[in-house]
Amino acid sequence: MARGENNVRYTQASPARAACAVYVTLTAQVLSIGALVRFELSRGRRLAAELAAFGGRPQGADAEAVVGAVTTFAVLMMLVTGTTIAAAAAYVTWLVRARQANDRSSATSPVAVAWLVPGLNLVAPAVLVDQVWRGARPPAGKRGRWLALLTAWWVAWLGMLALVTIRLPLDSTEGGLTGVGVPELACAVVAALLCAATVRELTRLQRAARSGHAAEPGAVPAFSSPSAPGPTAMGRTS
Repeated sequence: MARGENNVRYTQASPARAACAVYVTLTAQVLSIGALVRFELSRGRRLAAELAAFGGRPQGADAEAVVGAVTTFAVLMMLVTGTTIAAAAAYVTWLVRARQANDRSSATSPVAVAWLVPGLNLVAPAVLVDQVWRGARPPAGKRGRWLALLTAWWVAWLGMLALVTIRLPLDSTEGGLTGVGVPELACAVVAALLCAATVRELTRLQRAARSGHAAEPGAVPAFSSPSAPGPTAMGRTS
């Protein structure tokens, strides 16, 4: 009975389904950023100039032409914000379940703190992911490859953050709307791909560890029904 309860608990904490949510939300985030960049390049500077001419409040017949553009811009900004929040939530959910799958403490506070504390969130998330990877009992010789992947993902994410932080005030002084352009989109795509790769690698590792545990000699399926006596047992009975 205890073995069955353990298997049920592992199934509930399995990060595979949460990993799929990470892939979907990352894709949505990249698509929304791409749409915003396209709008910025094709209409952003002209719209900013038009809004400045109207003092930020379009009025009258001459202002009707910019109302649709302003609405489109607002929708795109909401999409980028919403998909970014969704991607972050999906990733935290996956990381919590990955920690639970390693039979570690299921407390979510260290994971939440890693993303919410300024300064700490620049290092701690990558460290937490590495801890989960080490807790999954990886095969020997895989450490270097994993660290390279993890480092590349985190550097790409920090690069995108730095570009947005630096270019936003500069672009606003030059007549732009958001400061988001092709370099930010490229960093977002690379960071999303590397993030998905880390999720896939760790999820695959935990699945392999689970399969190896189930294949150990003497392992019993969680919900197997008692088997009927075989011919040898019946022969002994008779």
